[in-house]
Amino acid sequence: MFEAKQLDGAMKALEQDSLDTLGAALRGGVFLPGSADYDEARTLWNSMVDRHPTFVIRALGASDVQKAVNFCRDSGLVLSIRSGGHQIAGHAVADGTVLLDLSHMRSVHVDAQARIARVAPGALLSDVDRETQAHALAVPIGINSTTGIAGLALGGGFGWTTRKFGMTIDNLISAEVVTASGDILTASASSHPDLFWAIRGGGGNFGIVTSFEFSLHDLGPEVLSGLIVHPIEAAPGLLAEFTKIADSAPDELTVWSVMRKAPPLPFLPEEWHGREVLIFAACYSGAIEDGEKAMADLRSLGDPIADVISPHAFVDWQAAFDPLLTPGARNYWKSHDFEMLSEQAIDALLHGIATLPDPACEVFIAHVGGAMARVAANETAYPQRSSHFIMNVHTRWDDPGKDETCIVWARALYDQMKPYSTGSAYVNFMPEDEERAMASAYGYNGQRLSQIKGKYDPDNFFRLNHNILPS
Repeated sequence: MFEAKQLDGAMKALEQDSLDTLGAALRGGVFLPGSADYDEARTLWNSMVDRHPTFVIRALGASDVQKAVNFCRDSGLVLSIRSGGHQIAGHAVADGTVLLDLSHMRSVHVDAQARIARVAPGALLSDVDRETQAHALAVPIGINSTTGIAGLALGGGFGWTTRKFGMTIDNLISAEVVTASGDILTASASSHPDLFWAIRGGGGNFGIVTSFEFSLHDLGPEVLSGLIVHPIEAAPGLLAEFTKIADSAPDELTVWSVMRKAPPLPFLPEEWHGREVLIFAACYSGAIEDGEKAMADLRSLGDPIADVISPHAFVDWQAAFDPLLTPGARNYWKSHDFEMLSEQAIDALLHGIATLPDPACEVFIAHVGGAMARVAANETAYPQRSSHFIMNVHTRWDDPGKDETCIVWARALYDQMKPYSTGSAYVNFMPEDEERAMASAYGYNGQRLSQIKGKYDPDNFFRLNHNILPS
């Protein structure tokens, strides 16, 4: 006999026979504690999340998802949903609940003639990039290839090509969604348009997406991209110049600034390993020769330690930061949006960088805007279209004994930067203990999201997420 948490907070006893019956009806299966499949499903990218569900349901298709939803709803059980398992807050797993594992649903089908990609919810960004780049096409997605497509897309999604092609949600054509009632719906501009609006930024509050349909854009197979590394002492002037370049950059050019201790990269002199540096990471989503001209001002700044801008295969550039973002480390993030980076904001930022608590910690300033900013704030659930920069205080370490030191540092830097921010939030960067109300993430869109939640999930069945309460 097993016990699982109910929606009312009580524990419910489950007989083995009921789990056997459920497992026999699935293409995937049911896995209990002690099995390798159980441990695989509950293990997430962020090792700070170490939770034990009562059992795991592995889905291999929409029918499995539908059966899992019906079983848990009819039994009154709390259900968590794991796709890529990369979300910083770790909502994919909860103690004593039922875990629905979508991570084995990884198919990506590209229709090059129609310029459409159909992507299953367990696919990683690397799966999407490999299949689309086989046709020199791309979906605008994130920058770490081990991220899952589902969580990224449902929260918004931005990366190297966002300024040119928009956010991931701006390129979503339709989605197959299993709702709390167990219905399988197609959400698009012409079918359940309210649901389609809500899932573009509203996270997993409204149902479980079992298939995404994205529009594709010409890109690659090579892009001009790479890193320029400077001493941190030069950062005040260089970051001021970076903001000017960002203000005037064509949509094709994206430049992110990263501040951290230099990792032992092969192109960096050994004496710089472990010292604080400012890194400009740049990508041009267009012709290589045009990119050379667009990056000229950036490459002329200061006296860099290294400049490794060159043509790279886009699939390789998309995975360039993977070695610094491997699974199994402890992670805690804090984030702000900015319309500009003033001299005072830069000073506050560099004050925090001077006290990095671990060599793996970093702060990045993502350069966004462009096509992303030309979408109206009420066109999708994700409303923060005016921000020109998105900051992530990416605190990362291995030793559990450093938890308090690293988290306190991240919160302090977040507080120091708050006066210069827009006050908005990107849900994919929000940790589990985020103190801000969801209103900071959705603004005026929040009321409409609550109404749609009330329509499709009135009992808040999908609650293990950055939760939107039904009105």
